[in-house]
Amino acid sequence: MDDSDADSNQQLTNSGAAADSSSQPQPPSSIFNSYQYYIKVIRQRVLGLLPSALVTDLNLPEKITFFDKITNLYKPKIVPSTSRRSRHTCLPLPFPSQSLESFELTPEASRVYEVLGDIVEHVFFNLHSVEKNLQFWQTRAEGSTSQKVYFMIFERGPLAFLDGSGKLLHDYVFYGTGVQNVSSLASAHISERISVLTSLRKSLATFLAQVYEEVDQIAEQIVKEPEKSLAPLLGTINGLFLKLEATIGHVSAARQVGSSVDGSYSSPLLFEKLPDINQEGSQWTDCAIRDAINMVYLNLNKLDVYLSLLVAKHQKPRKMTQHWIRYTIGAVGVSLFSLWLLRHSRLAGSSDIDNWIIEAKDSVKGFLNDHVEQPLIAIRDELFETFRKRHKGVMELEEVQLTSSSLHRMLLAFSEQTKGQKFPENISDQDMLEIVMGRYEKELINPIQNLLGGELARAMLIQIQKLKLDIETAMLELNQILRANEINFAILAALPAFFLSLVVLMLVRAWFKQDTRAEGKGRVARVQRRLLIVEIEKRILQLQNCIDQGQEKDAQCMHGLILYTLDRLYRASERPAKATGEWRSLRQDICDLGKPKLETSKMLIVTSRIERMYECLRPSVSR
Repeated sequence: MDDSDADSNQQLTNSGAAADSSSQPQPPSSIFNSYQYYIKVIRQRVLGLLPSALVTDLNLPEKITFFDKITNLYKPKIVPSTSRRSRHTCLPLPFPSQSLESFELTPEASRVYEVLGDIVEHVFFNLHSVEKNLQFWQTRAEGSTSQKVYFMIFERGPLAFLDGSGKLLHDYVFYGTGVQNVSSLASAHISERISVLTSLRKSLATFLAQVYEEVDQIAEQIVKEPEKSLAPLLGTINGLFLKLEATIGHVSAARQVGSSVDGSYSSPLLFEKLPDINQEGSQWTDCAIRDAINMVYLNLNKLDVYLSLLVAKHQKPRKMTQHWIRYTIGAVGVSLFSLWLLRHSRLAGSSDIDNWIIEAKDSVKGFLNDHVEQPLIAIRDELFETFRKRHKGVMELEEVQLTSSSLHRMLLAFSEQTKGQKFPENISDQDMLEIVMGRYEKELINPIQNLLGGELARAMLIQIQKLKLDIETAMLELNQILRANEINFAILAALPAFFLSLVVLMLVRAWFKQDTRAEGKGRVARVQRRLLIVEIEKRILQLQNCIDQGQEKDAQCMHGLILYTLDRLYRASERPAKATGEWRSLRQDICDLGKPKLETSKMLIVTSRIERMYECLRPSVSR
């Protein structure tokens, strides 16, 4: 808290009145001091409404310092000169790689590194915002006439829907050219935004390339003699800011002529200029260097605010605006469903919802019991009660053996009596059955007489015993088959619950993974990263074409776009490359591609190696 604030708060504490006019905060000199100014005004007015005793008891002068801490968040950023900030998610500057890895930078070199790094990071962020909106409008420009008409009417909000529908009907009824007129308006609407965003992208990409070229020229000097290189570097950066102001100002001026964009235009972009100081390093004091660095950050803040306002007027519609019809139908459906629930709830004197909840609860319990609990119990019994089931199977086998032994004795007695001779004990049952069947056929000639006095009844009893043995054997085999497949039946019963759990897990995994961007780990993320490599190759070829035709400004712009795409690839591949152990080598190749002096033929060689060799950038094996 400054001295004027302390004096003002002391007066409030002693007298309980508002601060006098001499202690009132002065109006802000720039838009970045307006936050602190309005916070001070609000604080003084709130304290003026409080009783003096309450202000004294609460000791508010000490507690009001919280507002000052908040206002510090909106001050121009001043980078400390004794700390180095590590940059893991931004394309590194073209410093000598050995100098940054072999030893720690001095405080002066660290200050230079952070100033340049912040400039580049701000430009990358603004370029990404412009590129994202530009891709949307380019996609819309490639659409058919019906798609453009649909966009103008249905994807720009309710007011645009009413206005577009009315114009379409009016032109169709009176002129018969409704679709053509709306399509022409859509083309003009889209082309205007493409033109402005393309110009902004060109200006920012050129500025980015110029910064990299300046850093590359004095990279060795920055590392070895940072105190001598900082002064001329700040002067060069200030000149680049003034060039950027001229190009962006030209874009804004061109936009004001015949523009169809709604809303007020943003104020002119006026960067702070570096004071006329001798550019010799020995003539620059620490105070002058600090002021120059603060001026750079102030210009960066101005650039961010200006671009955010300008891009906001040409940005793509929000998701809520594009799909407002779906959201409206969904809101109406939810409202109707809520009314229907209210009608069947206790608030309306109905117990339908309670009954449905009880039925649903019983259904869930039954499902879990039939498809989860009982199958798991069956699997457990099959795995841990094998001995008991095996003992039961042995007992059933013994019963079959007893029936078989009884049948063997009956056949042996019948055969010996029929043939009148002694048979060995190991004679087969099949041989004796042939004897029984032969006797049975003879007895059937006179069935009534032989049933009473012959061997027909005895032969029939033997066949009944044989039938009993066959049935018991078949039942034993069937029982063994069923027991062998008990675990399969349990698994089949648990399949519905298993598939339901699998679907839930897949949905949860897809929600957590978010694999649609290049930073992910799945196949879609790999495709996105490979598309970035393809984009780099295309822009390298365009860079070579500009160089061959002598178009220096277009070549600088293309080099800036290459740096932007490399930054996206750098951010996207860091995590998967670290997981595969390829990050150190891949990082070096990406940084080499960003060097301004690298020939395009060598750039294509490095790009081909990146696409071919690194596992995290290769296409996924599974499709």
